[in-house]
Amino acid sequence: MKAFVNAKIYPVAAEPIEKGTLLVDGQKIVAVGSEVEIPADAQVIDCAGRVILPGFVDSHTHVGIWGEGEGAAGYDGNESTNPVTPQVRALDAINPLHTSFADARMGGLTTVGVSPGSGNPVGGQMCVVKTAGTVVDDMVLAEYNGMKCALGENPKGSYGQRRNLFPKTRMGTAAAIRGALYEAREYQKKRQADPKTDLDLRWEPLVQVLEGKVPLRIHAHRADDIVTAVRIGEEFGVKVQIEHGTDAAAVADFLAKRRIPVNLGPSFWNRAKIETQSISFATAGILEQAGVPVSLISDHPFFPIQHMSVALALAHAAGMTAAGALRAYTLDAAENMGVADRVGSLEAGKDADFTIWDGCPFSIRSHILETYVNGELAYQRD
Repeated sequence: MKAFVNAKIYPVAAEPIEKGTLLVDGQKIVAVGSEVEIPADAQVIDCAGRVILPGFVDSHTHVGIWGEGEGAAGYDGNESTNPVTPQVRALDAINPLHTSFADARMGGLTTVGVSPGSGNPVGGQMCVVKTAGTVVDDMVLAEYNGMKCALGENPKGSYGQRRNLFPKTRMGTAAAIRGALYEAREYQKKRQADPKTDLDLRWEPLVQVLEGKVPLRIHAHRADDIVTAVRIGEEFGVKVQIEHGTDAAAVADFLAKRRIPVNLGPSFWNRAKIETQSISFATAGILEQAGVPVSLISDHPFFPIQHMSVALALAHAAGMTAAGALRAYTLDAAENMGVADRVGSLEAGKDADFTIWDGCPFSIRSHILETYVNGELAYQRD
C-alpha cells in the first residue's frame, strides 16, 4: 500500500484538496482526502509542493493504429475497400509497443479511446484501452464502445473525389449510413423472428447500436453535418455523439436541448480543410456554458497527445471554467466512453490512474513528473 501525502489533489468529482492524501493499494484507490488514515505498513511518499490529478482520458485518438512516419506498413486507420465496414475493430489493429503509447504516458494519459479513421461513412468499432502494457487484451476497458461514422469532406474525398465511387456527396454519405442502419434493422428483425438465422458479423455490431448498447459516434465538423448526424440518430432512435464538432458553437442550443455529447477538437490545429475554418479554443467554453456534454480530444496523431495539457490550458484561457476543462479531459471523457466507473476521477474503488505535477496544471511551465497506470509507475520525467 502507498500513501501519497501533502499534495494538492484535484479529485475532479469533488473540490480540490490542499495537503491531501491519496491512498493506493495495488491497482485501486483506497481513499482520497485531507484526513485519510494511513496504515502503519504503508509506504509514504511526501508530495509537498506537488499536484496530483487523475490520469487524463482522451475519448478520441488513433493511438497505436495510425503509424507515424512508417508509411503503409504502420497505417491501419481506414478499411477503405468499402464505404460501410461496421465489422472491423480498432482493437485488432492496435500495436501496444508503438511510440504513440509512450507519448501518451508522457502527456499524462492513462486511458485512450482508439478509433478507426473517418474515410468511411461507417468506419468500424471504437475501443477503450489503458496506455501501459504489452498485450492489448490486458489493456482493454471496453472492446466496443462506439460505432465510428463520418460525414463531410473525408468520406467524400475517399470515394467520390479520389475514385469516382459512391458516396460522392453529403447526400450519398448520409444515405450510406441510413442504408447500413436499415440493413441492420432488417437483420435484427430476422434474428428476432428466427434465432437460427445465421450470425452476420457485418450487421451484428450495428444491432448493438439499434439496441442502445453503444452510440453512433459521428465525425462532423460543419454545423449542417452535425445536425444531419443528429437527424439520422433520431430517425433510428439511436444514441449519437459528435466527433470533432468544429462548428458546434453555432448549434450549441440545438445540441444542449437534446443532450448530445461532443468530443471536441483538436482545437490546437490548423484550418486544414474548408470545414474547419471556424476552429477556436473558445468553442469548448461556449458548449460548456450552453450545457452541452463536452470532452476534449487530441485526435492523435493530428495533435500530439503528449502536449495536450497545453490545449487544456488554452481552452480554459479562452473561456472554459477550470473545473470544466479538467472534467473535459478526465471524468466527462470517461462518461462519454462509458468507462467512468473505472477511470476519470480520484475516488475510492476506482483504478489507481493518476499523475504527479510540479505545479499548476494550467501553466505551460508545469511538468508532469510521474504517470501511474493501475497503480504502477508508467512514466517518470528525466
